[in-house]
Amino acid sequence: MERFRLFKNAPLDQRTTFRVPACAAWLAEVWDSSGLQELLSRPETKENPLLLLGDGSNVLFTRDFEGLVIHLATRGVDVLANDGREASIRAAAGEKWDKFVRWSLAHGFAGLENLILIPGTVGAAPIQNIGAYGVEVSQFVEAVEAFDLLEHRFVRLDNSACNFAYRDSLFKQQPRRYVVTAVEFRLPHQRPLQLDYSGVRQELEVMKISQPTPLDVSMAVERLRRRKLPDPEVIGNAGSFFKNPVVLADHLEILQRTHPDLPYYPHGNSTCKLSAAWLIETCGFKGTREGDAGISETHSLVLVNHGTADGAQIWALAERIRRTVAERFGVNLEPEPLVI
Repeated sequence: MERFRLFKNAPLDQRTTFRVPACAAWLAEVWDSSGLQELLSRPETKENPLLLLGDGSNVLFTRDFEGLVIHLATRGVDVLANDGREASIRAAAGEKWDKFVRWSLAHGFAGLENLILIPGTVGAAPIQNIGAYGVEVSQFVEAVEAFDLLEHRFVRLDNSACNFAYRDSLFKQQPRRYVVTAVEFRLPHQRPLQLDYSGVRQELEVMKISQPTPLDVSMAVERLRRRKLPDPEVIGNAGSFFKNPVVLADHLEILQRTHPDLPYYPHGNSTCKLSAAWLIETCGFKGTREGDAGISETHSLVLVNHGTADGAQIWALAERIRRTVAERFGVNLEPEPLVI
């Protein structure tokens, strides 16, 4: 059975949700992760920069990539253990994240319901430590399996070794070292539901549900996401483009003197998290369009490609937003997607 296939000068525009023009010097389509050792031993791949690309829902190419892009098309979900209270579940890196969330709910597991409808793959989830509606995937990751490019061997890293933080992880901090091949999750059958974030409880009230199940919460979150976020199948985008910035409490107090309606969330003892969407919208960027690069009219955190924008044009708009927010609020916005 063929484990991988290698392509030269491969177009990437249909492999990212921004749909911007770009090419990779080399592209490897990998169907069996055991083929990584052979692939990365080949002379045409050994000396090149490397980029792991899932569904391309968290990357913006501003130029061609002069290296090797690896796309893991691996599949498989296996229950490793289940004691009736919680289960250990292994999912291949190439599995679609949203499909895996729906699988977990259909099999009676709780925890991932707030993370439904997030684009991308299972393998990308721990790299970015994806999160939404008060939940982060790191809460449920038992271990990450990966190929160590430095030691040229497969490794298994437990949760503590993954160095998870807000939209961050060991794999993001050391992008040239690990290729994530599978993720092991520990999912309970029951747990307290996270309802007090960004309209979830209110949506359940609209749905006339007073005693929600995890499936009910997933339905509420899906309704919220579909209403607020543009569909990348319809218009090019990578979801939220900026992280919610974390600032010191003293900085928050200064900002509240002139902006008492500034939304914030507790984040540690002496810091808080601000709403990047509110900062951007207050600066007047919501719905902005420069050529085919723009900001969504429904959510100011989402940069969009209206048709023929290239990555450099989208990034130029992102940089203008960052400068404006920094000048007005003294807050630095960091992009969520990887920008090439």
